[in-house]
Amino acid sequence: MAAPLPLSIFIIARNEADRLGATIAAVRDLADDILVVDSGSTDGTQDLAASLGARVVHNDWPGYGPQKRFAEERCRHVWMLNLDADEVVPPELAGEIRRLFSAGEPPHPAYALGIAEIFPGETRPHPWAYTLWPVRLYRRDRGRYSPSPVHDRVDLEPGTTTGRLRGVIHHFSVRSLGDQLDKLNRYSDQQADDLAARGVTIPTWRLFVELPGNFLKAYVGRRHFVRGAYGFLTAMNYAISRHLRVAKHYERRVVARRPAPMAAAIRDRDAQQS
Repeated sequence: MAAPLPLSIFIIARNEADRLGATIAAVRDLADDILVVDSGSTDGTQDLAASLGARVVHNDWPGYGPQKRFAEERCRHVWMLNLDADEVVPPELAGEIRRLFSAGEPPHPAYALGIAEIFPGETRPHPWAYTLWPVRLYRRDRGRYSPSPVHDRVDLEPGTTTGRLRGVIHHFSVRSLGDQLDKLNRYSDQQADDLAARGVTIPTWRLFVELPGNFLKAYVGRRHFVRGAYGFLTAMNYAISRHLRVAKHYERRVVARRPAPMAAAIRDRDAQQS
């Protein structure tokens, strides 16, 4: 067995016992520091992660960026690889990362890795699957995750050069259509909160174009069409979630303009229903 790399791998998780095992197993020989930051799992995620050799730390959920920054601060190495709990590093990518460190310090302080979705019933990404290329492998002294609660990205120091690896992370993001829609609905709440916190106002006309526009973005632009009928359904879920982001933002503005007693009654009703 090859020696572990001077690399920390960190994962944020909540109720991911059905997927996290594959994530950790794929990289457990790559690094001697695997950190799982859990935000309150009730399905045994913590015990599973610990049984596979990961350090497990609890932190109440503060949003995507703050949670990943919390994890960064607890990593033992300067070099870090971030994975989500539903992502798996295939052997060819693990080998590429190992070769990157084989001669010592990698030539770039940050690297973009491809991330391609694998839908239910698939074992590998579709050859035409849409692939994102975010920075996921980087030095902590040259980049940190954005503090934004909804924008999941690494902000690099000015002048930082970025390389790109050829391997692609396998992203098992969809448990089921219902689970996907629940997740996207929760995310739309956080997006509406973020818009309010930043004082951003989205014009009302966007209500009428957000759903069809984002359906085309997912179905055509992100090539969900290659998955046939299932791709149509996942594109619809994506479009609905983007519509909900704007709809909830609009609703909050309407409530804020109403007389105070009426607005308070609506807030109390929503609090009782949540």
